[in-house]
Amino acid sequence: MTRFDKFFGLKAITLSAALSMTAGLALAGDNNVSTGQILDALKPKPATRGLSAGPQTDPAVQAKESTFLNTVRNRSTRSLSTGEREQIAELAATKPKIDLEIQFDYNSADIAKTSMTSVQALGKALSDPALKGSTFVVAGHTDATGGEEYNQGLSERRADTIKKYLVQNYGLNATDLVTVGYGETKLKDTANGADPVNRRVQVVNMDTKTASK
Repeated sequence: MTRFDKFFGLKAITLSAALSMTAGLALAGDNNVSTGQILDALKPKPATRGLSAGPQTDPAVQAKESTFLNTVRNRSTRSLSTGEREQIAELAATKPKIDLEIQFDYNSADIAKTSMTSVQALGKALSDPALKGSTFVVAGHTDATGGEEYNQGLSERRADTIKKYLVQNYGLNATDLVTVGYGETKLKDTANGADPVNRRVQVVNMDTKTASK
């Protein structure tokens, strides 16, 4: 892909999925992913009895995470500092995640018609009783082609687009969706910065309360 294509072509966004801290369910490239698959990927697994409590189950750590998330709930994506973006990434590292392939219109942050099925499946999953009310991070990423400043803004606009669609069409609470952009700073394929797998939006379930239901 050329630099020109990066700026003006259709850009596929991949939402790269993992289940908790273990190997995840790879959904990239599947525009027909089901609501059930998304639910399975984002629902935390119940804690195993007898195991030592890790950082995810420590009440003090959970309280600290909750306090931080509350400071970014109503913030605009562009207002987040580099430190806050990094803190969100650190907290999200061990949480349940999902990847979908999302395409946007030519030189635009508008969702392409060919990707509406995937976005609708995501909306149905996040509004399902099993997940509704949890806090989700919607994180935008780009590849390393093009300028850093442009890529940062692009990742933020695409994350904002997904959030807006989910709120308007599925009744999700805007404060339950925290958007963040990472531009090209967190490549999935660090050996090939231009690889399409780097262009993705990651959705992370930050609230583990569903594990106890």
